[in-house]
Amino acid sequence: AAVILDPGRDWSAIADSKQLSARRRQRLARGFRRYGLSHQVCLIDSATIDRVNILQATLTGMRQAVAGLEPRPELVLIDGNRAPLIDLPVRTVIGGDASEKCIGAASILAKTARDAYMSKLDERYPDYGFARHKGYATAEHLAALHRFGPTPEHRRSFAPVYATLQADLFAGEPVR
Repeated sequence: AAVILDPGRDWSAIADSKQLSARRRQRLARGFRRYGLSHQVCLIDSATIDRVNILQATLTGMRQAVAGLEPRPELVLIDGNRAPLIDLPVRTVIGGDASEKCIGAASILAKTARDAYMSKLDERYPDYGFARHKGYATAEHLAALHRFGPTPEHRRSFAPVYATLQADLFAGEPVR
């Protein structure tokens, strides 16, 4: 996700998305969409992540999100120490989601978009509990993965999914 915040507004409520409740993230995300100057969220599917790896998929998503901003930013702040190749000035900021309001806002938008996507997957695959664990490798998720196998949405390169597929392969079960 990428966000350009209106500098004339008070964005002091923005914090690291991991430190906020789901309800607070939702309220803030609505505010960014309504009062921010521009925002863009990109979803990279699991097949692409498996094909290019998680880092390259993340950099691709960043590049796409920034490309969708209008107006174009003067400077792109990136959380972490790796930046995509883009035709704008870029500065990486380790821990940026806690120290830079626009990075924090992008993190909140990305997290709320991902949580919404997981809730939709929960409707399609109710046995997996995606609405509760949001796709993280919780005990509940790992148990469902072991019991039902991976869905088409699971990343085959994710270690627990890979292990499940390998176990099925060696047990003579058809690989899903």
